[in-house]
Amino acid sequence: MDWLAPVVLRITNLGPWAPVAFVLIYIAAALTMAPAFFLTVAAGALFGVWQGSVVVFVGASLGASAVYAVASPLAKSRWMARLTRNPRIAAVRAAIVGEGAWVMFLLRLSPLIPFTPLNYALALSGVRYRDYLVALLGMLPAILIYTYYGKVVGDVAALASGVSPPRGPAYYALAIASVIAILITTALISRAARRALDHRPPSP
Repeated sequence: MDWLAPVVLRITNLGPWAPVAFVLIYIAAALTMAPAFFLTVAAGALFGVWQGSVVVFVGASLGASAVYAVASPLAKSRWMARLTRNPRIAAVRAAIVGEGAWVMFLLRLSPLIPFTPLNYALALSGVRYRDYLVALLGMLPAILIYTYYGKVVGDVAALASGVSPPRGPAYYALAIASVIAILITTALISRAARRALDHRPPSP
């Protein structure tokens, strides 16, 4: 937030270039694991709900893709090979890869799971880029709600100073959906991990 808020505040002076600058900032935030929540709400204050949602989704998608490009090659590194020697870790990793876009979609659906660390975690798990990209659609409900709250506040400086957006029925509906998504995801990953462990060849 130390660098993010001042940069976002300057966007207001860029006129028609503001959405482009905002997308670039979102990409930088994704790579540096800066808080995406502030950016999403700020987009609503800057651009309104619909344009803000489009700008955020484009920025988040490009940012997540940049993270994938940086982190996915490490999925086959010696460091990851050592980490996955633990059969349980290897089983969970195989479960996420095996379930593909569906599990990642559910993870993206939940705003309780931070966007920026999740990008790296999924990229390092070795999932396919196509599934990784399709699953980003799961972010849309949260993006729409948070940009709406940003529009209600209507002041990026206030958001940067720590003013919390109001929380209406849509927020709590999303929170409930998030918990349900996490429970379903946990069940799917646990079941797939158990299958992976059951089919693991015995140690020599």
